[in-house]
Amino acid sequence: MALRLYNTLTRKKEPFQPLDAGNVRMYVCGPTVYDLAHIGNARPVIVFDVLFRLLWHLYGPEHVTYVRNITDVDDKINARAAVEYPDLPLNEAIRRVTEKTEKQFHEDVAALGCLPPTVEPRATEHIAAMTAMIDMLVKRGAAYVAEDHVLFHVAAMPDYGKLSGRSLDEMIAGARVEVAPYKRDPMDFVLWKPSKPGEPAWPSPAGITTPGRPGWHIECSAMSWKHLGETFDIQGGGIDLVFPHHENEIAQSRSAFYTPVMANYWLHNGFLQVEGEKMAKSLGNFVTVHDLLRGWRGHKWERPELRLLMLSTHYRQPLDWTLHGLLEACRIIGEWKTITANVDHDSIEVRPSPGVKASLLDDLNTPEAITRLHDLSQAAPRKRAAADELYSDLVFLGLFADRRLESQRAVRELLPLLPRGMDGSEYVVQFRRQVENRLSVIARGFEASSNVLSTSSSVTLQIGLTKPDEKPAFLNDWAKYGPKFLSSTDMQLVDEVTGIEKLNQHIERRLLARKAKNFTEADRIRDELAVMGIELKDSMDPKTGELVTTWEVAR
Repeated sequence: MALRLYNTLTRKKEPFQPLDAGNVRMYVCGPTVYDLAHIGNARPVIVFDVLFRLLWHLYGPEHVTYVRNITDVDDKINARAAVEYPDLPLNEAIRRVTEKTEKQFHEDVAALGCLPPTVEPRATEHIAAMTAMIDMLVKRGAAYVAEDHVLFHVAAMPDYGKLSGRSLDEMIAGARVEVAPYKRDPMDFVLWKPSKPGEPAWPSPAGITTPGRPGWHIECSAMSWKHLGETFDIQGGGIDLVFPHHENEIAQSRSAFYTPVMANYWLHNGFLQVEGEKMAKSLGNFVTVHDLLRGWRGHKWERPELRLLMLSTHYRQPLDWTLHGLLEACRIIGEWKTITANVDHDSIEVRPSPGVKASLLDDLNTPEAITRLHDLSQAAPRKRAAADELYSDLVFLGLFADRRLESQRAVRELLPLLPRGMDGSEYVVQFRRQVENRLSVIARGFEASSNVLSTSSSVTLQIGLTKPDEKPAFLNDWAKYGPKFLSSTDMQLVDEVTGIEKLNQHIERRLLARKAKNFTEADRIRDELAVMGIELKDSMDPKTGELVTTWEVAR
């Protein structure tokens, strides 16, 4: 089954055939960095992240180029900078606003599980490409100079409006364009304009001597040209970009390069509402990604449930963002965490299962893919392979982090705690490698353990053994070689870690006994730990409803 995508340009679902299977190219309009990203902004980022992952799977990571731009020159940025930093020169204030906002955007989308694009160009780094395109358009009669402005002449593009499917009268009514006296036609739009005093300014194109700055539409045309070529495969964004932004991009790029299309496939995601209403600050329902991650409606939300709710509706349909939907997503995620807690993720190749892949190939049908995930979760108690497939799908869709990558990250963070060893000793090298391997198992437990929280006065770790009965072979040599190669602090750390592992096994056995309603055995284990000076506390996880056991040293 081949990938099929709904093409806004042709208004039908079409088989995806890249211009070059060795270089599949996609451009998605990124943020204008003047304010925090809201959940409406997050929807296209997540949607096209899923498509990016699918293209990686189909063509190979080295054969896919995903460009998502940063717009860092815009009237909205100038206005925000003047308000936030009134005592600074405007250009310095703009720099502070864009750097702060871009940093927060990257943190937010990373927290949502989105992969970084292949290239993330900034508009201010591509001014030369913009002025070059503008010069082409003026030379070819598609643009003209008027009062230090350069404007695109819509009449030069015979099929202008094809993407949006609007008549000229509808476009004039809907565009809310400024009918300036220097325009030849009301629909003509700005490619370049003179800068006001203090605003960002660059040498102007088309022989204009007054410094100026680009219009919004030319920015994306220039950046896609420089990184993907005159024609590429996919252009994407929210449905609100169809007109005028994407319509104008097409007009600029085709007129500059004399190409029949700018991109072969145009994909657009639907609008997003909050509790059935349009999101607006005046209604008090304006929700940023930052708000959700810090706490919204009494809950601190996390990547899996936020992403699951976003993918629960087909990308082309309107999405209603509700508290009820988030709570239901939390419940589902809790079930999936429990089912996949003990899979051997080191042996699993992350790729979509046949059912999930078939759903995604059908125009990114994520609701149907989620149905396939439910099927796997129901089959998991009877079929171990179903739990493996479920875990692989969850990682592939970005709902769960890849535990192998998380382990590597955790090991890198823990390694500074270990000694460098003695020079020239091959055994030290081998010994340290075994310690690092053991720490990677511990690191995996940070995510694997959903129902045991282990704490200690000097070390705080969450540990979930994927193989409760395993006994690391290197521990047999610990007493013999440990004191020779490790400092007393390091010995205390590792002794404490292994002690926590043993304690964790007791707690896991008690939880299993409680689930089996063997309360006598559960009480025996609790009493045994009490004698050892360990006090257990049981509570319910408010998100998953699962029993959570914490422990502390009795005082």
